[in-house]
Amino acid sequence: MKFIFIILLLSISMFADDFITKMEYAKMLYSNPRGIGCSLCHGNRGQGSVISRYKVKGKTKILRAPAINNLNLQEFSVALKTTHKVMPTYYLTNQEINILYFYVTSGTK
Repeated sequence: MKFIFIILLLSISMFADDFITKMEYAKMLYSNPRGIGCSLCHGNRGQGSVISRYKVKGKTKILRAPAINNLNLQEFSVALKTTHKVMPTYYLTNQEINILYFYVTSGTK
């Protein structure tokens, strides 16, 4: 009986699709790459957003996360590997950077 069960599992796994699609993985990684999601600052699809408004000496200041969906892959990669004053460092692999770039430049929801 065990033998039949093992053969059945192997045959199912040979014909099964990937566990998740490339887009599902990309969305998951964008939403939570290392505890704080890109979407919290850069918007749902990398379009950029206002993070905070605050006053300094009576003047309103705005802290913005830039749009990242209009960068080329090289600029995108450099931005993720550069230390920023506000953005956390994620220590992403090149594969993760490529999938994030795919997500923000895909233009689909």
